Amino acid sequence: MGSSEADDDQLLKSFLAEVSEAERDNEVLRILGCFKLNPFEHLKLSFDSSVDEVKKQYRKLSLLVHPDKCKHPQAQEAFGALAKAQQLLLDPQERGYILDQVTSAKEELRAKRKKELRKDSASKIKSQVDEGKYEEQFERSDEFQKQLIIKVREILTDKEWRRRKMQMRVSNRL
Repeated sequence: MGSSEADDDQLLKSFLAEVSEAERDNEVLRILGCFKLNPFEHLKLSFDSSVDEVKKQYRKLSLLVHPDKCKHPQAQEAFGALAKAQQLLLDPQERGYILDQVTSAKEELRAKRKKELRKDSASKIKSQVDEGKYEEQFERSDEFQKQLIIKVREILTDKEWRRRKMQMRVSNRL
């Protein structure tokens, strides 16, 4: 561990020593209230987070809800959910699968938006003038990010449902 990493670690530990029990409890409840199939939500990360950001955020949040430090009865469960989220996001195949669904969600939202812009001629003119800059700006907006999270949930749910139906069919044949 480099000295700056050790300093960061010390800083993190001293910061967490000041965190109240209520804040720890709130974090446990936030984690357990997350959409189960999206590990990015558990770690409070955006879809474009790097592997390093995943590790850093996991360390921070897991210390916050660690059963040794947090007295909430479900701290162990929240701690486990974070560990699983990190594991999924560090596995290139799992991460790739989730990011594929994010891409699908973005494409669906873009198509929906294009349709809306076609109906609204004033916006159509504006989007032609901006030549796509307008779209980039929109995709960075909070509104788009919220829509994206919801759309990703829908797609992941649908995929999981199909996977389970397929598993049932397979196990019924055996």
